[in-house]
Amino acid sequence: MRCYCHDSRGSKEWTEEIEYLDESGGVIYKGKGVRSVEPGVDDHVMVGEVKKPFVNALAVAKIVEVVKRWKWGPELETQLDKLQFVPNMTHIAQALKVVGDVDACFSLFRWAKRQAWYVPSDDCYVMLFDGLNQKRDFEGIQLLFDEMVGDSADGVSLFAACNGVIRYLAKAEKLEVSFYCFKKILDVGCKVDTETYNSLITLFLNKGLPYKAFEMYESMEKAGCSLDGSTYELMIPNLAKSGRLDAAFKLFQEMKVRGFRLGLNVFASLVDSMGKAGRLDSAMKVYMEMRETALRLWDEMRMAGFRPNFGLYTLIIESHAKSGKLEIAMSTFLDIEIAGFLPTPSTYACLLEMHAASGQIDPAMKLYNSMTNVGLRPGLSTYTVLLTLLANKKLVDVAAKILLEMKAMGYSVDVTASDILMVYIKEGSVDLALRWLRFMGSSGIRTNNFIMRQLFESCMKSGLYESAKPLLETYVNSAAKVDLILYTSILAHLVRCQEEKNERHLMSILSATKHKAHSFMCGLFTGPEHRGQPVLSFVREFFQGIDYELEEGAAKYFVNVLLNYLVLMGQINRARCVWKVAYENKLFPKTIVFDQHIAWSLDVRNLSVGAALIAVVHTLHRFRKRMLYYGIVPRRIKLVTGATLKIVIAQMLSSVESPFEVSKVVLRASGDSVMEWFKKPIVQQFLLNEIPSRSDILMHKLNILFPSSAPEVRSLSPPKPLIAGRAM
Repeated sequence: MRCYCHDSRGSKEWTEEIEYLDESGGVIYKGKGVRSVEPGVDDHVMVGEVKKPFVNALAVAKIVEVVKRWKWGPELETQLDKLQFVPNMTHIAQALKVVGDVDACFSLFRWAKRQAWYVPSDDCYVMLFDGLNQKRDFEGIQLLFDEMVGDSADGVSLFAACNGVIRYLAKAEKLEVSFYCFKKILDVGCKVDTETYNSLITLFLNKGLPYKAFEMYESMEKAGCSLDGSTYELMIPNLAKSGRLDAAFKLFQEMKVRGFRLGLNVFASLVDSMGKAGRLDSAMKVYMEMRETALRLWDEMRMAGFRPNFGLYTLIIESHAKSGKLEIAMSTFLDIEIAGFLPTPSTYACLLEMHAASGQIDPAMKLYNSMTNVGLRPGLSTYTVLLTLLANKKLVDVAAKILLEMKAMGYSVDVTASDILMVYIKEGSVDLALRWLRFMGSSGIRTNNFIMRQLFESCMKSGLYESAKPLLETYVNSAAKVDLILYTSILAHLVRCQEEKNERHLMSILSATKHKAHSFMCGLFTGPEHRGQPVLSFVREFFQGIDYELEEGAAKYFVNVLLNYLVLMGQINRARCVWKVAYENKLFPKTIVFDQHIAWSLDVRNLSVGAALIAVVHTLHRFRKRMLYYGIVPRRIKLVTGATLKIVIAQMLSSVESPFEVSKVVLRASGDSVMEWFKKPIVQQFLLNEIPSRSDILMHKLNILFPSSAPEVRSLSPPKPLIAGRAM
């Protein structure tokens, strides 16, 4: 062991010279040895008599060696206390980067915090937060953050660490903790950078809190923090989506001025939101700018000799197609094949659907055939738009072929086939609709009851009664219920029918409905001996079975059409019974108005011709009883007919010398003149409606043929139909 002595200054020196030898024993160097200084007293070493600074790398290496050896605990701290130099925070920060183990790093950091030379270090905190984040120890991050805030209270800037911890928490979607840390660093005066603001904005948007994200953006602007491309990409689409179009458009313009590359998402969001808000001019302006931007980039690439990749080819083809430039899109589509790329189903679908939407059947079919020939499977939307085009072009056979291919691909075709059927129905192509329905039946494809009813009604309107009946039978047999409106619409066709052959078809169709109204009609035309009750009681019983809350409108429609039919058939008594019961059930509550001694009125403007005639006769009969039996005479009586019914009712009343004067929409007379008119025998007979005896002959024929009676004369000209019944 070599000896050393102390000089008067207390320093230590070696007392002998040291010889440094080579392998052969030769002296390389002779001199005083190297010694260290007292730990904590100086930060250098003595090389002979010369002081040399202790190199940082050596210091860091020594610290790392100690920490990796002892890890943690009192032994580690003892070894760190024995270091032959005085560390500083730079050494600690660099050592933390090398050590790696989070627990060991924290042991070193805790030891450093207890030293006199400790000062808060941004780099140290950054390394510690990074380690905790890798361990996903967010509770530890929050505890260390609170400790760091205490350090920064001394005026030390910990900018990188403060922002880093918020980004870690935001990326982990720790909403409440992230916002807590954000408010804390603002309170201690630490600045927040753009990346941190972006991470918080993204977090709020992902959590479905757009307005909180907007508040964060406003805080960013207030703090004078510069926006980057990511901020614009985040804010513009979400501002537009929330309806803040002016703010979104302002940022859009600002983004362009600052030279940021505009992404398709920014353009698309503005176009979509402005279009939905009705700002079509602005939407089209942005849309055109988006197209120009994309195409300009495309041209620049081609001119520079770059070979576009598959994704870019696809984007350009679809952009041209969707903007209506189908020729350019098809030209680029051919280029993609020459370049050796196989177009995707999306590219095929876009081109095919755009051609189909523009009505170009030949290119659409060529694309479809090309797509299937290379083994690609068309999507449901592609099949739908192509089949709709074929339906509109009335190419039934081609549409049937494509539909069967669609079915072979594994798609459910019932809905698509029904949609095509509706195309033919809406266009009024009933023959094609029936042809398509037969194809569906032969291919095992079913449609729904709604469409079956639509086709039935179309056949009825076209007079195809023979084709209509099987449709109705299918409708009824599939457990669909024929409602009163449908039954009444068939009865309305019977009222308008002029040919006996068609009358028989219509009667058969009425019977096929199996609706209770048909049993009522049959019973109405039979005698009391068959019904077992008077006609008025029979009518009341039927109308009591109607649910007026659900079927009031249908009941009104039925009464109007039924009264037309009864008047045409000369069945005035039965018609008056139907009107009486309908009025009792308040189907037409505001039709008759008694204004004491001033005015009595009847309003028939909303009634059919037959219903209006019966209402006038029946109501005048009520007025006559009220005036003659009770002696009440109003100043005037009004019949409000409207322009349509005015002539028919006026003709009927003029035949019995009525005092009613005709104006534009009203027939009116004084009460006294009507009172005198009521006293005439002809008026009494007219209002009581005595049916001639030949009605027995009519009833006999009706009992045999009902409901297919085919009178030779159909006339609403009064008074003959009302007095004499129908001519045989």
